[in-house]
Amino acid sequence: MSAPAERMTRAATAEATRAYEQPLTERMRTYLRLEFLYRQLRYHLDRPSPWDSRAALSALLDINSILTRGDVRSEVVKELERQVQVFDRLQHAPDVDTARLSGLLRNLNTHREDLIALGPQYLRPLRENEFLNAVKHRSAIPGGTCEFDLPEYTHWLRMPYEQRCKAVNGWLEPLQPLCEGVAELLWLMRESGDAAQVIAQNGVYQHNLARDGSCHLLRVSLAAEQRIYPEISAGHHRFTLRFMSWPEVSERAVQISEDLPFEIKIC
Repeated sequence: MSAPAERMTRAATAEATRAYEQPLTERMRTYLRLEFLYRQLRYHLDRPSPWDSRAALSALLDINSILTRGDVRSEVVKELERQVQVFDRLQHAPDVDTARLSGLLRNLNTHREDLIALGPQYLRPLRENEFLNAVKHRSAIPGGTCEFDLPEYTHWLRMPYEQRCKAVNGWLEPLQPLCEGVAELLWLMRESGDAAQVIAQNGVYQHNLARDGSCHLLRVSLAAEQRIYPEISAGHHRFTLRFMSWPEVSERAVQISEDLPFEIKIC
């Protein structure tokens, strides 16, 4: 199948189903949160209203807060290096799409080199920025960034969109290589593993995980027309899915009682 046809097939599948994800490790939980915030930032950054600039800056500050809690950069570099080694060993395997493999290795190496080039002090410019620190401090208070609390913030929000966009892109610059590297790793993770068709008996499904630590992410796919969602509780050794029906926001969700076929993927 050609690349455009493959993308069209995946897009059609995504429209027909809804995927729910559950991280099975702390590292995967961090990656998913970074991906969520980065997508939110990019969405609002492309829109010119001051409210969008507020949302974009809020997402940027949240990303920065996550990255200051541990050495995420080193973890991502190590994982990229591990993936490079894994795929490098496949270059001489039979029936391998060498062009696609070369492109994948090139992307992985580019992300790794960009992160190494950042250096361990890449967050310092954001940490020492007085304007960002003021917004971050007041954001902890409900409504704390309104006009009378932060007049300089209001002044910035009233600047032309091009100036606001340029400022946010400048603050994003040291964070972008890491966010892009995480996105690449999550894409690889989602592409790994085989999807299985299973049945939740009486709306419940349990599964024991491999004890070798190879399970990082759980993906549950349901038909888009079903008004059902999974409640997922996962530990180190097993996970449990309970499928809930929630037709209206004014009603309480209840567990379904019938058998439900669905697709599961353990990555």
